[in-house]
Amino acid sequence: MGAQPQSHGVSRATITAAFPRLKRHSLLLTSPPTPAYNCIGWAAEDPARFWWPDPQGFAYWPAGVSRTEEIPSFVAAFALLGYAPCADGSHERQYQKLAIFADQNGKPTHMARQLKNGQWTSKLGREEDIAHSIYGLESGRYGNVVQYLKRPIGGGPPSSGNSAASGN
Repeated sequence: MGAQPQSHGVSRATITAAFPRLKRHSLLLTSPPTPAYNCIGWAAEDPARFWWPDPQGFAYWPAGVSRTEEIPSFVAAFALLGYAPCADGSHERQYQKLAIFADQNGKPTHMARQLKNGQWTSKLGREEDIAHSIYGLESGRYGNVVQYLKRPIGGGPPSSGNSAASGN
């Protein structure tokens, strides 16, 4: 991935303070901060939109999917992109996987996407994208992984990765 850029918005120390396990696991800052998209958009490979099922409709959310901050709404939204629930986040070369994080009350807080090399990538709110181990983010600000999803590599919707959802 090349040398790590030095001009990111949040320091490594700030990130590891929010996610203490990243002190023991890999962490690579991979992009500068941007408010254009969030972790859900990043998981959907849609870096042009901020995804969230807010009832007011301010953020993008797929048409026809419930705008509730509940795991089934996230599963339904990503089903439109070809994903289905799976048992774990183990690396399977023929599948792309996602992880949905939730707080102690079961409210979704974050999503991460597995890379081809088995590492994971996340967008930290409006801040940087990072490459990390899935365990590095658990027990931090985002809670824990409560659901994994997978789809066959190349098994997304018929056209671009975000066209299956034509809402907002």
